[in-house]
Amino acid sequence: MNQAIAAALADEMHGDPDVIMFGEDIAAAEGPFKTSAGLLKSFGPLRVRDTPISEMGFLGAAVGAAATGLRPVIEIMFIEFIGVALDQLVTEAAKFHYLSRGTITVPLTVRGSVGAGLGFGCQHSQTLETWMYGNPGLKLAVASGPASAYGLLRSAIRDNNPVVMLEPRVLYARRAQMETGEDAVIPLGKAAVAREGADVTLVALGAMVPNALAAAEGAPWSAEVIDLQTLVPYDKEALLESVAKTKRLVTVEENPLTGGWGSEITSFVAGEMFGELEAPPIRVTCPDIHVPFGKELEQRYLPNPGYIAEQVGALLETGRRPPHWWEAYR
Repeated sequence: MNQAIAAALADEMHGDPDVIMFGEDIAAAEGPFKTSAGLLKSFGPLRVRDTPISEMGFLGAAVGAAATGLRPVIEIMFIEFIGVALDQLVTEAAKFHYLSRGTITVPLTVRGSVGAGLGFGCQHSQTLETWMYGNPGLKLAVASGPASAYGLLRSAIRDNNPVVMLEPRVLYARRAQMETGEDAVIPLGKAAVAREGADVTLVALGAMVPNALAAAEGAPWSAEVIDLQTLVPYDKEALLESVAKTKRLVTVEENPLTGGWGSEITSFVAGEMFGELEAPPIRVTCPDIHVPFGKELEQRYLPNPGYIAEQVGALLETGRRPPHWWEAYR
């Protein structure tokens, strides 16, 4: 997936001289996760720039560059680091178009690595979609593998709005066959049916898409797996179409239960289709705790395929919400 991201950046930079990129260690070192390999050599230091350790400074510079006609792509090494620069993103970039009565656009792409599973500890392992998706004016996409990373990133760079692109770092080394070029570009706001099924709809995002697919493989029930791909705006039509067929909805989330994106998804579907559902929508999430550092605890924290399958099986068997695993310890 890291190679797919580098390929997407290269393709957009070849096609549009206004695309520039900067961030910490992205040029000479080719990115901490090698997502910008070869770009400095291909495009030079005017378009591929290393920055000081100052997210507020270089994100602010990117907002100004975007407002004056360039298409900057910046990298936040770990998404938690954007905390010191959120004002530049949610108060400035997200609102320039509105405050200027439509005269200013901010075609800015903010990439950030996210998620648990590699032992980076509680300060470097969150997904933090909640920091972004409650702010009008931003779009938010999440990669689930090489193909989606490539296609979504190219769309994000072309969009005239600020787009945050979250990249689960546990997937950077994941390999898969994929195409490049124009046919591989994925429109923002469109979900993908990763697997067709009839008994239950599993809606997943990012690193949980492979886990949802693994849970569905070999299960005695038939699951339709939806890769949401874009969280803001999300594909409401695809959700309603799938749940109309399966009559059941399960979200699979790598985020704490409280305030997670599945709250919005389940609320929307239940409000639109309450009389058609054969069971309550449920959410498979992480507990409301910090991401543990220890390997065994970190793996327990994340919704693994076995746990997802257990939750879905219990829902199908009883027609009721099964308890979350941590509720047994209260």
